[in-house]
Amino acid sequence: MAKSNNKKFISLNLMLMLSLAIFISMAESRILGVGGIGTVAKKSTPECVTVVGVESGDTCSGIARIFGLTTDFFDSINPNLNCDALFVGQWVCVDGTSN
Repeated sequence: MAKSNNKKFISLNLMLMLSLAIFISMAESRILGVGGIGTVAKKSTPECVTVVGVESGDTCSGIARIFGLTTDFFDSINPNLNCDALFVGQWVCVDGTSN
């Protein structure tokens, strides 16, 4: 009977130590920002330096061309802009950084 209790005690301790090791590993990966279960990727936020107001007849590609920007860069510094629904007076970013 003593051997049976000893084996149960050792098995229980082993399971507890393994559970603790897994818990610590998961906690460290979240603290360090390492990918894995439960981590959320941070979205990059563009930094705008200069904005202009949309005028009648403007298009995204036209504005990008006027300011010497590629359409990909223009889109990256204006991530929430719907180029199919521009309106007069809308502010768009024409200089900045995309992270």
